[in-house]
Formats: sequence, structure tokens, C-alpha cells
Amino acid sequence: MRNTSAPVVVGVDGSACSLEAVRLAAREATVRRRPLRVVHAFIWPMMRTPLGPSSAGPPEGGLRNQAERVVAEAVEEARKVAGDIEVTGAVVDGAPTPVMLQEAHEAGLIVLGNRGLGGFAGLLLGSTSAQVAAHATCPVLVVRGELRTEGPIVVGVDGSELSNLAIGFAMAEADHRDAEVIAVHAWLNPTPVGPGDMLPLVYDVDALRAEEERVLAEAMAGWRERYPDVRVTQQLARAAAPRALVEASKQAQLLVVGARGRGGLTGMLLGSVSNTVLHKAHCPVAILRHHQSEQPQ
Repeated sequence: MRNTSAPVVVGVDGSACSLEAVRLAAREATVRRRPLRVVHAFIWPMMRTPLGPSSAGPPEGGLRNQAERVVAEAVEEARKVAGDIEVTGAVVDGAPTPVMLQEAHEAGLIVLGNRGLGGFAGLLLGSTSAQVAAHATCPVLVVRGELRTEGPIVVGVDGSELSNLAIGFAMAEADHRDAEVIAVHAWLNPTPVGPGDMLPLVYDVDALRAEEERVLAEAMAGWRERYPDVRVTQQLARAAAPRALVEASKQAQLLVVGARGRGGLTGMLLGSVSNTVLHKAHCPVAILRHHQSEQPQ
């Protein structure tokens, strides 16, 4: 189990979206009673670019000083939200993805925006959010849509191991926030989940629905016992999973999914569901990849 004092880490690049990520991260740190660490990945040393002020410019000029100002602004913004939570900042040399993945080893949660500034700086909060979500050793929270302090926490359920981790994360979040959990299990007609699967030409829709209801109920049972005070609504949706989850996110304060689900291809960075919700959800999205949550007893 991860250290309960591990910080919430947020990546910043000076963009408006990264400041949204800072505000969300500060809120998460406050809820968890954990320190907040603000990190700017400073790629320019790798580009062999002069970092100090120009001899013809002011002494506060230069890329290094600019990076320090980005972090200082973000720390100041975080302290407006975080109250008495410890907030620190750092400029870390390196490309955005490896910097944030390294930070993940000691973090309890990584928070990123879904887009950033143009050019190299934009990599931190654009493609990097998907890369970090796919490989981080801690949960990753990506800013999407509207930041709400009310509304349910929606979790995608498909019976897979990563789905179970997502449920645990969602239930713990709901317990912290006194929020309801809506557990969404989407299903369509039978589909192959492995090479060579033979599908029936005729099948009983009612029996199939009953089986999907059983999958949802069994997935939630242990977690409902572990968190008896959390209100849970189980929602069976006959629709494609990405569509069902994006729809459910419209009124949610958080959407939680596993990085890949049942039948996912292990070589993919992210499964089709997690990749779609990262691009289309109407609220922040938490991605679970590793064994980052306790299992129900």
C-alpha cells in the first residue's frame, strides 16, 4: 500500500489549463490531508539553449527565471485553495513525461491538465497526460470539463482487475467527499474477448442482461461492505462503454476508470474507453493502472 503521506503532485507549464490543474490538485490534497508538490518540467537544458538572462536584457530575464516564476505563481494559486496544507514547488530538469513518471514513484496522486501551451511546453499537458496516465505507478487525475465540488462520482465497471481498482478509488473518494457513487456497467450484444472466440448466432437478451447485472452486482458487493456509508447507484447501460460514461459524466464531479478493461490489448497505452473519456468527459477523469488501491476484505 502506498505511503499515506505521499504528496499530491501537479504538473504546471504556465498555461491557464495548468492553473486549473493546480486548483484541482490543491483541493485533492486538502481532502486527503497530504502535502502538495508543484512541478515544472524544464526541458530547455536538453535543447542546449542558454538559460540565463541576456546580457542586453533585465537580470530577471532568461528561461530559468521564467520557469521559477511559473512555479511561484502556481504555488501562490494553490495556497489560496489548500488552506493549511503544505505546498512546495520545484523546477525539475528533463522532458515532461519522464519527469512526471519519476514523480509518480513517490506520489499518492498525479494531477495534469489536458492541454497546455503551444510547442514544447504544450507537451506537458497535452500528449503527456495520456502517456503519464498509461504508465504512472500512482493514480492520475486529468482536468476535463467543469470543475465541480458537488455531484456524484461515476466509475466504469466491467469486472476486470483494473476496474476493481477503479471502484476502490471511487469509493474512497466518495467517502472523503460525502458523495454518491454511480457504478456504470455498459453492455452490448456479445462480442469476442479473445482470439478465436465463437459467438452465438442466437442468444437470449433477457438472460444476457441478467448476466451483466450479476457482473455489476458482484463487482460492487465487497466495496459496498467496505464503505457502508457511501451511497451507491448501480446503472446498467445498453450502450458502448465510452458513450455511457461520457453521458454519465455530464453531472459528475469525477469520473474514474481503469487504464484498460476486459479484453483490452496489453500493448496499447490506454484502452479505447479510457482514451475516449480523457478526450470527451465533462468532468475530471481519474485513471487507474497499477495496484494502487486496497482490495475489499
